[in-house]
Amino acid sequence: MSIPSHPNVANPPAGSPGAVAGTLYVVATPIGNLGDLSPRAREVLASVALIAAEDTRHTKQLLQSFGIATTLTSLHGHNEAHKSGDLLERLARGESLALVSDAGTPLISDPGFELIAGARARGIAVIAIPGPCAAIAALCIAGLPADRFAFEGFLPAKSAARRAQLDLLASESRTLIFYEAPHRLVEALADMAAVLGAQRRASISREITKRFETTYGGTLAELQDKAQHDADMSRGEIVIVIEGSSAPASATVSLNAEQVLRALLVDLPPSQAAKIAARITGEKRSELYDKAIKE
Repeated sequence: MSIPSHPNVANPPAGSPGAVAGTLYVVATPIGNLGDLSPRAREVLASVALIAAEDTRHTKQLLQSFGIATTLTSLHGHNEAHKSGDLLERLARGESLALVSDAGTPLISDPGFELIAGARARGIAVIAIPGPCAAIAALCIAGLPADRFAFEGFLPAKSAARRAQLDLLASESRTLIFYEAPHRLVEALADMAAVLGAQRRASISREITKRFETTYGGTLAELQDKAQHDADMSRGEIVIVIEGSSAPASATVSLNAEQVLRALLVDLPPSQAAKIAARITGEKRSELYDKAIKE
């Protein structure tokens, strides 16, 4: 199936040497093993006018490892809204720019959406430099169906909100992929077993591509028990992959965005509640945030 290009954007040919003027490159970086930075990614990072990084200190270390001295600027969750406009102006003036996150592929539970959406809206060329992604890597080695899957990112930190979101996913037939913080792994697995089913098959991968990379398989109940007794499971970057539901789909339930938002606001700050409510209901995040701060 062919994918139409963005109107009014002439994509530069693949393999063009160096960065093309006025182009935004979305560059995947290693999630642990420096050998996973592709030659194309190195070339782009070395030749763009500016690199927008989630954490400039972290990215500086990466660049130094490859002898790259490109200027860095920060772009993270706290400054993206006002910083994106300045970066879009620089792109419009013909400067080339690369977007990177701390590790892996940008936008996968990382900042950058507003910048990329703004570039596409202005007709600025946006080019992906693909590479490592922890979610896809974990899916590939989980031994669970990979033909259809849903990436859910991080669940809410508090149990009530986490269970509310899991409840909405209980009948999802696609394989589910989550990121989780190490200190919340045991609690998250307990909620997953309670809501999705203790016998649901799952896989936990930690420290992918790093020295202590480990993947654990079993039912949610088995993994919960193991996590309670094996401290190593709660160390490092964690991806949880869970098989989809095999139960017949129940009648569709109409979700009221404001009801979902109010339920999430019990445990979450307005910004996070709006983000999750938007993901669940399909409503605009900005409109839900405006409602959240008025609650």
